[in-house]
Amino acid sequence: MIVTLLLVMLVFSQWPTGPDPVKLATGTYGDAAAFMVPLAAWTTRSLLDTQPTVQRWLTLLAVRRSAVAGLFAAFLASAALNLVLFAAPLLQAVTVGVPFKTTAAAALLAVLACTAGALIGAWSSRAIIPGSGASLLVLLSALTMTLLLGLGRLGFLAIPYLDWIKAAHDGPAKFQAALPGLLLHLVLWCVVVATGYFVTLHRRSSPT
Repeated sequence: MIVTLLLVMLVFSQWPTGPDPVKLATGTYGDAAAFMVPLAAWTTRSLLDTQPTVQRWLTLLAVRRSAVAGLFAAFLASAALNLVLFAAPLLQAVTVGVPFKTTAAAALLAVLACTAGALIGAWSSRAIIPGSGASLLVLLSALTMTLLLGLGRLGFLAIPYLDWIKAAHDGPAKFQAALPGLLLHLVLWCVVVATGYFVTLHRRSSPT
């Protein structure tokens, strides 16, 4: 929560002004969605690693779909924090008159960005990587790679941060036009990563 509030104060404290405040306010939607990914990843990793080892074993025995339940709980925790982050650009957008369709599209993008971040956090959790130091390194590396891959020919493997940020800063019309492709990219990325996560957990012989 402290990190979220600091982001709001440092990044979104300046009110959109100038000749085209609607365009500036739309751009903050893209910035907010980009910040949601690492925030959700860190929150998910922290939540999934909170349980003591013995409690985790009991959960695996008692809850048939504990992996799904754990990931869903982590997503809800991440979404709650990201809702606080999203409130600042939402308030700015409503105040300056950003079209409702643009806001609705930005909300959908925020949900998928939060989902992508939660999946990255899950892959770096203790269930996959037992060592805390190694899991932290994996988390930071994964976040970096999902950004850097978007700069080259392997962009389909990346989270399209740069694409949605550019589209948002180009104004409501271009943002709405670019969003269907970006959302499809995010949905497919999340499906592949989630499938790999659940398959990996299923193949583990014992809880960690």
